[in-house]
Amino acid sequence: MGRLTVIGFGPGGYEDMTNRAVKAIQEAEIVVGYTTYVDLLRPIFPEKEYMATPMMQEVKRCEMAVELAEQHEKIAMVSSGDSGIYGMAGIVMEVAKKKQADIEMKVVPGITAASAAAAILGAPLMHDFSVISLSDLMTPLELIWKRIDCAGMSDMIVCLYNPKSKKRQTYVETAADILMKYRSADTPVGVVRHAGREEESSYLTTLGELKHMSLDMFCVVLIGNSTTYIMDGKMITPRGYERKYE
Repeated sequence: MGRLTVIGFGPGGYEDMTNRAVKAIQEAEIVVGYTTYVDLLRPIFPEKEYMATPMMQEVKRCEMAVELAEQHEKIAMVSSGDSGIYGMAGIVMEVAKKKQADIEMKVVPGITAASAAAAILGAPLMHDFSVISLSDLMTPLELIWKRIDCAGMSDMIVCLYNPKSKKRQTYVETAADILMKYRSADTPVGVVRHAGREEESSYLTTLGELKHMSLDMFCVVLIGNSTTYIMDGKMITPRGYERKYE
C-alpha cells in the first residue's frame, strides 16, 4: 500500500520547517505541489523529483498525487503554512475517497501564516482570535461579511488572509468598516508581507488607517481586539494573567 503524506512546510524557509516535515519530504519518492511551492523547495531539496501544477488546478494536482501514491510507496503533497489550514489536506482526502484509493493518508502540520506573522509583530494573538480569508472564490461574500461582523461583535482578534488582489480592491475597506462598528479606529493593526521569506516586511498601523495601506495577496493583516496595544514597536494583546494572579 502506498502512502500519501500531505505536508505543511511553513512560510518557505528551511528554518521554519518542522523536523517531521523535513523528514517526510526527504523520504518521499516524488514531491507534488503548486508551482510556486515547488520552486521554494527545490533549492532546499535539489535531489528530489517534483511534479507541479499551476494555480486553479488543485483538484488535478490532488488526483495526480493520489494516483502516484497508488503506484509508489511514499508520495508527498506539499502546502506552504499548515496543510490543514487553507491547505491541501482536506481536498486530498476527498479526492482519495472519491477514487476509492487504497492508500495510507498522513498529514504533517506546519507553521501557518497567522503564527508566522504574529511572531514578527510581537504577541498579538494571546487571546481568542479568528482567521478569515477575504477571497470569495470559495466562500460567498455575504458569508465573509457575516463572519467578520461576528468576530467584531465578540471582540476577537481578527487575522485576515488574502486581504487584497487585482479583482478585490475594496474588500479590506469593507472589513475595516464592519469592525469599526464594535471597536475604535485607533485599534492597533499589524501587516506582514511574505512572512518568513527573504522578502519579508512588516509595519504597524490602525484600523482607521488600514484602508489606505498598501496590501496584496502576500500580506497577512492582524487586527487587535479592544485590549491590544503597542509597546516598544511591538503589538501585544494581554491574556489577563495580571488580573488573575496579582
